[in-house]
Amino acid sequence: MNIATTNATRKPPLDPCVSALSKISFFSSSHPIAAMRWLLGSVLLCCGAVWAQADTQVQRFTLDNGMTLLVKADRRAPTAVHMMWVRVGSMDEVDGSTGLAHVLEHMLFKGTPTVKAGEFSRRVAALGGRENAFTSKDYTGYYQQIPAHRLADVMRLESDRFANNLWPDDEFTRELEVVKEERRMRTDDAPRALLYEQLSAAQFVASPYRRPIVGWMNDLEAMKPQDARDFYRRWYVPANAAVVVVGDVDAQAVLQLAQATYGRVPAGAVPARKPRIEPAQKGIKRVVVQAPAEQAYVCLSWKVPSLLAFDETPETQESLALTLLSAVLDGYSGARLDRALAQGPTRLADDVGASYGLSGRGPQVFMLTGVPAPGKSTDALEQALRAQVQRIAKEGVTDAELRRVKAQWMAAKVYQRDSLFNQAREIGTSWIEGLPLDSNALLLDRLQAVTADQVRSVAQRYFDDSQLTVAVLQPLPMSKSSATGLAKPGGVPKSVEGTR
Repeated sequence: MNIATTNATRKPPLDPCVSALSKISFFSSSHPIAAMRWLLGSVLLCCGAVWAQADTQVQRFTLDNGMTLLVKADRRAPTAVHMMWVRVGSMDEVDGSTGLAHVLEHMLFKGTPTVKAGEFSRRVAALGGRENAFTSKDYTGYYQQIPAHRLADVMRLESDRFANNLWPDDEFTRELEVVKEERRMRTDDAPRALLYEQLSAAQFVASPYRRPIVGWMNDLEAMKPQDARDFYRRWYVPANAAVVVVGDVDAQAVLQLAQATYGRVPAGAVPARKPRIEPAQKGIKRVVVQAPAEQAYVCLSWKVPSLLAFDETPETQESLALTLLSAVLDGYSGARLDRALAQGPTRLADDVGASYGLSGRGPQVFMLTGVPAPGKSTDALEQALRAQVQRIAKEGVTDAELRRVKAQWMAAKVYQRDSLFNQAREIGTSWIEGLPLDSNALLLDRLQAVTADQVRSVAQRYFDDSQLTVAVLQPLPMSKSSATGLAKPGGVPKSVEGTR
């Protein structure tokens, strides 16, 4: 058994940070300049202190069967979050079998030789806990939020279904209908979700990111019980999984529990993954989706570099600059896109947005999105969105503007880290992507060093037609039963939460 520790302790305790944040609202009402000084002077110096909450070490263990165990103590409340992460998602499927990762996530609630279908959730509820699961392009995750003294119970339950998932064919047939209905509700009857699905399918050629997480309906209709069983046996092996525990726990005690539960699962080889490199795009692509909707919608999506490591390579520097470019455009109320396009009597848009994926197991994109205002066209909005990036490419951003988005980014992370669930999810996604376990602390440190010149450079480099795909939703008349799909504009949903 191998043991390693990632020490994220690098800041003073959180209390001074919270104290500084609490002063911002007081100053902002009558002394806006003082408020900004507090925001930049106090928050930037101490917001990272959230990583020093109680015991902030992430301790890493490798069980004899190859499974990874990641434990972080946070003793502010007598609770814990337990997560099982499997490095398999829709990107690991093959054409003709899309949706398998998500269907299998559903089937893991359908029993083992000792736990009947539906009994898993009932037992967790009886322990005073909450549970669910999620599937993304990159991974599948299962979690329980429980009183800390019930950790042993959920580890026994989760390790049992990881190793011994078992169900009859008729149980699969019934659950497959649930997944098909989920697809109808969340995609087929949701115009913007349908647009994003078509966008990904057109934008990517070789990358498995072109396939929808929920699967194509034809593939779901053709799916057989044995397909899910084979997928389960292929990917649900200890060396392809990690257990994350965050909360009022002792790492050595958790290790003993893991050895007694997960450690008994037989080892297995992780299937070899072949590289599937996306070829360079040779020009602009356009997608038009016609569907019943109240408003038109436009999405511009560029292929851009992603964060693969915290090193000094150009790709890393550019991914950090792209993160701040997204924040400058749409990182706060009244940011550049909103101020220029969605405010005032001559506004072009009812809503606008920018998003950037940053990291993942596959290629990432930078998106600009918008809903045209009444009487305005998607063509006009498309050109206006592009003009905002072109303006930054020509004029750059101010140092004050950059300091503001850095401070707001850090402040938001402080409050996110109050959640044990968010801490566990950060650790799990870092493991999935092969990044350091304290990636979020490293990210905030590195973002502080990004300059205005670097933000301007990426705006100049990546936003021409060569890597652009434009998707437009053209509204059709709506019936009473038509879905409106009126979620706030943003990137493609990265995961599908369970709906059992």
